Amino acid sequence: MHAQRVDRIREGGVVAILRGVDPESAIDVADAVVDGGVTALEVTADTPNVAETISALSDRFDDVLVGAGTVLDAETARTVQLAGAEFLVTPTVDGGVIETGNRYGTPVATGAFTPTEAVRAYEAGADFVKVFPAKTGGPDHVAALGGPLPQIPLVPTGGVGPANAGEYIEAGAVAVGVGSAIVDDDSVANEEYEAIAENARRTVDAVAAARDR
Repeated sequence: MHAQRVDRIREGGVVAILRGVDPESAIDVADAVVDGGVTALEVTADTPNVAETISALSDRFDDVLVGAGTVLDAETARTVQLAGAEFLVTPTVDGGVIETGNRYGTPVATGAFTPTEAVRAYEAGADFVKVFPAKTGGPDHVAALGGPLPQIPLVPTGGVGPANAGEYIEAGAVAVGVGSAIVDDDSVANEEYEAIAENARRTVDAVAAARDR
């Protein structure tokens, strides 16, 4: 199960991040993102009623991975996994989060920005290294990290969207994490779900095109 989830994140190439989306809107937002071709949804742990949202989305989709992001400690990691989270994402290198994910066979993406942090995260048991914030260094930074560390799967997040997702893939990323460039607050507030689906579609297409080049 663990290996299958890791493979699905790699194959899908896009993790869409839902931050602060209330449970009442989460299903509609997630439907739109999935309609756009995304196969991995990350609900951040600072979202109100995050466990309820993760549980609802897990029940909703059979072929979409639902995970938790902004997981800052082992207690939160355990709570979201019990709610059904199928992967964990943390912006820092936290041994407790990695250990808890490993204990339950749940893939973990651990935040890092420098080579030292990336190696520390990977050696601690992280399945992916979330290069965060990606926009600080851009695709060139991802390429520079991956050069001496080809064994570490990099997932740049923060400032990634349809316009540059392909550049990160070409720089060596195995997938990208995308937040407001897919699920933006205005579209959620105005229930513009087709706009969200189109954002997702453009991002998925950009990743696919980069992989084909």
